Amino acid sequence: MVKRILMILFSKIVIGTAVMDYMLHAIRLAKIAQDRNEVPVGAVLVKNNHIIAQAHNACETNHNSLYHAEMLAIHQGIQHLQSMYLNECTLYVTLEPCPMCAAAIAQSRVGKIVFGAYDPKSGGVEHGPKIFEHSHFCPQIIGGVHESQCAKLLKIFFQNKRYKTNSRSSIFHGN
Repeated sequence: MVKRILMILFSKIVIGTAVMDYMLHAIRLAKIAQDRNEVPVGAVLVKNNHIIAQAHNACETNHNSLYHAEMLAIHQGIQHLQSMYLNECTLYVTLEPCPMCAAAIAQSRVGKIVFGAYDPKSGGVEHGPKIFEHSHFCPQIIGGVHESQCAKLLKIFFQNKRYKTNSRSSIFHGN
């Protein structure tokens, strides 16, 4: 009995560590996006403890508003598995998915979502339209993993954007 309890505790620690490791990988991808002047969001798609797809936002680079990290990772995962359903996969993403990405998650039936920062303004999972409350499919959802680190990346990115915008407008207005 004691051995079984220890095995359960050990498996939870290992699973917890894996979740943190995959989210840290997503954060590294978000930093790459930030370096490319993209909104710093990274996504990692995992099946059977193996990364099968990874992406970061690429909207600005590709001049395409559909190139969210989640959309790109889902697309890669579908191609990798040659299946339109990802029900045995977990998607790790640094920001709560928007309504578009949440709908894509539902359509591709991603089994589990783990996200970092909550997005009260543009989120579609825990905020906004809460897509999965109105969907034929609802994945397991875990939010707030490395939340402060993910939120800090976004906060700094947008502060820098505002600072650059304000600096340019001062130049144009003679201030």
